[in-house]
Amino acid sequence: MKYHLWTEGCQMNVADSQRVASELEKLGYRATREPEFADVIVLNTCVVRQSAEDKAYSRLMSLKPLKAERPELVLGLMGCLVGVRNPAPLQQRFPFVDVFLPPSDPAKLVALLRSRNGHAARGEDFEIEQAETETRYRLQDADFVLPAHERGALVSAHVPIIYGCNHVCTFCVIPYRRGKERSRSVGEIAAEMRALVSQDVKEITLLGQIVDRYGYDVDDGPRLPNLLRAIHDVEGLERIRFLTSHPLYMTDELLDAVAELPKVCEHIEVPVQAGDDQVLKQMKRGYAVDDYRALIARIRARVPNVSIATDIIVGMPGETERQFMGTYDLLKELELDVAHVAMFSPRPNTVAARWADDVPPEEKERRRKAVDDLQAEIVAKINGKFLGQTVEVLVEEKAKQRWKGRTRNNKLVFFEDETHDWKGQLAQVKIEWTGPWSMIGIAVS
Repeated sequence: MKYHLWTEGCQMNVADSQRVASELEKLGYRATREPEFADVIVLNTCVVRQSAEDKAYSRLMSLKPLKAERPELVLGLMGCLVGVRNPAPLQQRFPFVDVFLPPSDPAKLVALLRSRNGHAARGEDFEIEQAETETRYRLQDADFVLPAHERGALVSAHVPIIYGCNHVCTFCVIPYRRGKERSRSVGEIAAEMRALVSQDVKEITLLGQIVDRYGYDVDDGPRLPNLLRAIHDVEGLERIRFLTSHPLYMTDELLDAVAELPKVCEHIEVPVQAGDDQVLKQMKRGYAVDDYRALIARIRARVPNVSIATDIIVGMPGETERQFMGTYDLLKELELDVAHVAMFSPRPNTVAARWADDVPPEEKERRRKAVDDLQAEIVAKINGKFLGQTVEVLVEEKAKQRWKGRTRNNKLVFFEDETHDWKGQLAQVKIEWTGPWSMIGIAVS
């Protein structure tokens, strides 16, 4: 028996798909890249942009003839397209889909396959209470085994530590699709990390829609700094990262943990989204531009050699040229290491969907390109400072005759060496060339 998984979207979706694959392999299924050879197909979808949603619909419709030809094929739709609420509209629109799964939760699929294949029940209650985040995490909180094709192959893996989101930004559909916040226990997280390390994983990235709100949903619960200190000594683990953070919850205690704990990497992703106070208020972000400036200064003061990534949305409803230039000038001033730029896309049921999407597409594209071009100049300047330096690289894989890995502050590095198998190892690499997106060097030890 074989399964095929298609994944679109963020790292959380990647982690969710690994959990689906793990559960399917416990039932005896094996992965295939070819959907026509699969007995089970699951599409794990994203709706953060209209383009991602359109891609999911296109992929789903491409499978309709295969399902008609092979009615016994189990077809599942999962992720943010389904969400945590009533899937009835999708069921009516796509009656050929067998099972609709909320984000992060393969329980209904497992129950269906057990019923069809005659597996003995394990005693779990597989009923999913719609929109109740608290009831949805039994399977993925259990012992986690990577899919067979990733076991021993992954150097870096992702571990969700908090699901859902309570911070309802006006442009974002995620809270409506992933439900309320629910933090996993320190014990669950540590157990999963130990399981991954036993499968040769060397680096783990802790995930959350707002990762620095970890523990806020639990009275007197541990916060992210406490978690980092608790998991730091997992034996065999080389590096820890976390993403994505929100400026409002980036505390001094968290920054001190990053600075003090040797395994925690000096890289922080903290989206600003816009560089204009009125646009930030419109977005319901909860801070002003000067607050973000002060945060960046505080991060740099408390965490030596830190790299900082941000997210930007251009073309919010009503965004003027002056407001856009506020964003442009802020990025130019702060000189951050990464800026992920997206054009505003109205999402159903969000507050922003009620407003006129009045910035023309060609103007959104112009603004996006302007920010991308600026960021390329900034990163080329930042990376140029590494020329001649020796940096620590965790090697992930060999690609096109060159080893590929990342520094502690998330810089992509390539180097050649035919004398040693570097995969999963820490290499000291002297940088001989730098560009805006990567660096090239030679291994010195």
